[in-house]
Amino acid sequence: MVLRSIKRLGFPVAVLTCILPVSAFGQKSAPSEAEKRAARDFMQKAGVKPLEETGFQTIFNGNSLEGWDCDPAFWRVEGGVMVGETKPNHQPKQNIFCVWKGGEPADFEFKAQYRLTGTNGNSGIQYRSIERPDIARWVMQGYQADIDLHQMFTGQIYEERARGFLAMRGQISYVSTGKKPGSIGQVGDSDQLKSFIKDDDWNEIHIIARGNTLIQLINGHVMSTLIDDDTAGRKMKGEIGIQLHLLPDAAMKMEVKNIRLKNF
Repeated sequence: MVLRSIKRLGFPVAVLTCILPVSAFGQKSAPSEAEKRAARDFMQKAGVKPLEETGFQTIFNGNSLEGWDCDPAFWRVEGGVMVGETKPNHQPKQNIFCVWKGGEPADFEFKAQYRLTGTNGNSGIQYRSIERPDIARWVMQGYQADIDLHQMFTGQIYEERARGFLAMRGQISYVSTGKKPGSIGQVGDSDQLKSFIKDDDWNEIHIIARGNTLIQLINGHVMSTLIDDDTAGRKMKGEIGIQLHLLPDAAMKMEVKNIRLKNF
């Protein structure tokens, strides 16, 4: 199939030596630079292309917090952007969330752009979560795509007010009922993945939740993956929220825009 594809695209058969092991052709020498370039050209033309974004609905209108439940003392809309802000002398009593009230997605994709700035900052995207009015209004419990100003935790899968750290940045983790999560593989080196995250600038976050599998991406790079077989602890559907973390003496500004959701 590879050979037929190469012939259709007009590439020399030698390109195969860059795609298949040289032993398959009885060759002992490595491919030349020209053959490597030809292979790269082939892969760009015949490989899997970026997927066109379809089926997403906008869940933030850019003009107001309609459809969201947020503490107005900390959340506002400014220039088409949802803004959550704290100051050293103006902090919530605990971590709070701006909660989307449009449903409890189960299998979905979530995309948004965010920018976190300040002297210190911690935020995240909450999903498949529940509200905890027994603690206070705007408090949530559940999965979180973690975000922090110093990129120590950004990209990891955390569970707010429950099982805690589930998959660190770079990890593929597995958890079963009554057990602690364990790493079963890597999606990349944590420091290398960190280099793809922009400081004090806009980042694109992408969350995929399908069945018991969660995948989190930032700027097109997979940051962490979780396979959750903990039937007692996991949630298969729930609310979405954006976190504003209690950080005494810190000034933090979390900005979010272009928020969209695709349900399956």
